[in-house]
Formats: sequence, C-alpha cells, structure tokens
Amino acid sequence: MTPRRNGSGTNRRLTSFATAAVGALLIAGCAETSFIAQTAKTIGVGDEGPRSEATYKVGKPYQIAGVWYYPAVDYNYAETGIASWYGPKFHGRPTANGEVFDMNKLSAAHRTLPLPSMVRVTNLENGRSMKLRVNDRGPFAHGRIIDISRRGAQLLGFHRQGTARVRVEIIADESRRMAASMRGGPTLAADESPITVARLPKAEVTRQQLAPPPGAAAAAPAPVESVPLAVPDRGEQVAMTGSGTELVRVGPTGPTRIYVQAGAFSYFDNANRVRARLSSLGEVKVSSVLVDGRDLFRVRVGPFDSVDQADRVLEQLIGAGFPNSRIVVD
Repeated sequence: MTPRRNGSGTNRRLTSFATAAVGALLIAGCAETSFIAQTAKTIGVGDEGPRSEATYKVGKPYQIAGVWYYPAVDYNYAETGIASWYGPKFHGRPTANGEVFDMNKLSAAHRTLPLPSMVRVTNLENGRSMKLRVNDRGPFAHGRIIDISRRGAQLLGFHRQGTARVRVEIIADESRRMAASMRGGPTLAADESPITVARLPKAEVTRQQLAPPPGAAAAAPAPVESVPLAVPDRGEQVAMTGSGTELVRVGPTGPTRIYVQAGAFSYFDNANRVRARLSSLGEVKVSSVLVDGRDLFRVRVGPFDSVDQADRVLEQLIGAGFPNSRIVVD
C-alpha cells in the first residue's frame, strides 16, 4: 500500500512538473514570437516590405569603369539613345535616394538627373510614351541612357527584346514640385490647376413659385442639354493594373538611325582631326548643330543596323581616349 501511495504521489509530482514545463515552453514560445514580430517591425520587414526612407538627392560627380558622371539639376534635359530595363535582381532593394524599388511600378534609373525627377520616355520604335519617376542611379552599361522598371518596359513594349531606341525628356514643372515637396519647401501648383479654399461664404437665397400673370400660360420646363462625356484623345491608351491606371500615349513613328557620337567641338578643325583619326571604324561624319546659341561640330560614326554594332564601336571609342562618347538615335 505504501509503495503504491508513494508511486501515486510521484506520478502526480511528475505530471505537475510536466504541465508546468509545457506551460513555460508555451509562454517562452509566445514571448519569442512577440520578440520576432517586434524585431521585424523595427527593421521594416513584413507584409509591406522594406520601409522607404526617400530623400531628395542630386549627388556629387562619380566615376564608373573609367567614365565620369556629373549629376546636376537640368530642367531642359532631352536626349535620345538606348533604354534597358531591370527587375527581379533589384526588386525590394533600396534605390539611390532611399526609396524601395518595385519592378511592378513605374520608375527609372538615370545617371545624372536629380532624384526624384519625372521624365517622359518615348519608344521611337512603336510610338508609345509614358511618364516615369526617376528615383535611382544607372544604368552603368556605357551604351544606355536610362534603365526602366520591368512594368515600364512592358507598357512601352520592349520587355521581351530588352532594349529600345528612346527619347527621354524631363517634365520640368512636375520635377520642380517633387523637389520642393521633398525638401520641405512650398509645393508648386500644377499649370491650370483650380484654386481651392476650405470654405466660402454663402449668401442666403429664398425661392418662391409665382403664379402666371392673368391670361398667360405656365411656361414649360426648359429642356436639359445633353453633354457628351469626355473621352481620351485618339492617341492615348489606358492600361489597367493592380495599382490603378497607367496612361500610355501612342504617337506616330518614323525611321530611326543609330550613331555613336565621339564628341561635339567648337572648332571645325578639331572635329575634322577626330574624324580622320576614327576613319578606320567605319563611316565618320562631321555635322554642325546650334546648341544654346553656339555652333558646334559633332563627330559621329555610323549609322549602324543594330544596337550590338553600336555597342562594340562605343567601347572602341572609349578605349581610344573618348570617354564621353555615347550612342544617339536620329
């Protein structure tokens, strides 16, 4: 009897100990889960992804692969060249100004424009164009002037082929507003935007139905004028996405040619000497152009049938001592 009693007591103590141990583990597990969740919130990781800490940035000159780039505020920027796109490898990573890159949204990387800026990119091969927010640095392949998010490349129609001949133009008023907003200054209103106030005084108006004068019939109600609904211009298409609507304009297209420009010179003799030096690379031309009231003489090699051909000649020019050479599209 006694042994059985002692055994029963021992079992009860073991059971109590096991119950307490399980409870402690559950409490510890809850505490650990709470700690992990709190840590995830602290470092900005979770369902919403990394936390964005966007800033306005221009930046200092920098050098990559032997070529210097000079970031600057330029609200007259316009350039033609070759665009590329980027996506999964950089998805979710911070951009150069602290935003989070989302390959499914409309954004772009540029080597020198302020971050952020707003640009219009036109695909010269199919006429599609759209606005893109520049919030990153790049591309750093010598023959590219802009790197576009995957979604932007899809809507502009060059996602599958990888590159496109494009024209990039800054949208000055929107870029200025973005800069002012991120710097904490006064926000500039868009052109033709309505002026709004919180409240306007309203005059009290009373209405009274008067009987028609003797011998006159009551006037029939005035017909309601039918006004057609506004529709987008024929040259615009609206693409629907999970984040809303994205406007893609479609314009006319024409033949384009690819050149590699070695430089633009103030004196014809200098340009002609460069032309002679580069003659072994193919057809080299010197053409004059007026830029900001100055006559410049451009030295260009080409035209080329493909981007690959232009890339090869561009690398040869950079290696020959012309680091500012670039691919242009006319």
